[in-house]
Parts: sequence; C-alpha cells; structure tokens
Amino acid sequence: MTKPGPMDTAVSPDSYECTIAVECCVFGFQDNVLKILLVKRSIEPFKDHWVVPGGVMREGTTLSKSVNDVLESLTGIKKMSLEQVACYSAVNRHPVKRVVSVSFYALVKPENYPVIPKNYISDIKWYELEDLPKLGFDHDLLVADALNKLQDNLREHLVFGELLPDRFTLTELQDLYESILGENLDRRNFRKKILQMNLLVDTREKKAGVKGGPTLYRLKN
Repeated sequence: MTKPGPMDTAVSPDSYECTIAVECCVFGFQDNVLKILLVKRSIEPFKDHWVVPGGVMREGTTLSKSVNDVLESLTGIKKMSLEQVACYSAVNRHPVKRVVSVSFYALVKPENYPVIPKNYISDIKWYELEDLPKLGFDHDLLVADALNKLQDNLREHLVFGELLPDRFTLTELQDLYESILGENLDRRNFRKKILQMNLLVDTREKKAGVKGGPTLYRLKN
C-alpha cells in the first residue's frame, strides 16, 4: 500500500513505487440532456485543467469508501451508488509519479446533489457530453470508457440509477435511452425489447396530467 498523502503533491517518483487512486465519472440527466460533473484543478500538474473528481486511496479503506470520500472532499457530494468501470495502469499516465487508478461512474439527478469546489478545486461544473473541454491526465479516456459502460448497462440490464422517478412511462424511458445512447430509437421496437427484458412491472396506474393517461411502470425489486 502506498504512503498516505494527496496524490497532487509533487513527490519524487523514487520515494515509493506506486500510488493507488480512485476517479469517478458522475453523470447527471438534466433537461433531457446527459451531463458529467467536472472539476478544475488549482494546482500542478494540469493546473487550470478540467478533470473528473479523483484522489488517493487511503490506507485502511475500501475502494468504494475511498471514492465516496474523494467526492465529498472535492465537491461536497456525499455517499452515492457507484459502478466500477476499469483499472488504468499505463506507466506514464501521471507526469510526477507512478499512479494506478480504479475508475467508477455514478448516475444522479444534479438537482439532488448541490456541489461546491473544495480543497485544490477552483471551479466545478456540469458539462454536456458534446461540449467537453480537453481534460487533464488521461481523463478523456476515463470518461469515454465510463460512458461505454453506462450505455452497455442500460442496454443489457436497464440500469439507470436515479435518472427516472420510481414510476415512469415508457416514453420517459425511451427519452432517457435516446439521450444516453445518442441515437433515435423506433418506438415500437423499443417497447417490444424493453418489455421482453422482463425487468419492468406494470403498476396499473396512469400518469396524471398527460393526454391519454399513459401507463406507469417501475423496476422489479
């Protein structure tokens, strides 16, 4: 295990072999658009660059606790549900020292998670995925991989985190799919495939205030 201490302190790479870090791509669905939470660094390396929140895994903690601790320390966001994405171990991915990172993603409603830049973060912002700046370190790759993982989970397992209410219509679900997958889906084929997955329960309720009163569904427990 590495020595405790912030991963952003300039330390001689000869002082220890490797630092283990955690990074998190926090996706939010807002105004029918998929966004990601980025933070701007106020210190070197990559000062004034946007990155996904991340930091060192402390001794005596698990990966999931470490990433939640990092999110809270940098953004104020407290414990959330996380999905592990991948491990990154390219030798030169950090310009100062050897860093191996384990990445995660989360799916949230941005309005439920007020954020504030803390510690070495000078700014924080929800960015639309089609309008991302060039990110520091190898975080462009982390975001791309996390998005692919999210899309795969949505297609195969209907995993969409907190992005829809407990009860939702098939139209709302299709709007979410199209926003995350970045493609238009045939309405009839989409509904047929979704219902064949056998992951939804027809609540026998109708959505109030909508013409025709579409049926509300929920995920199976």
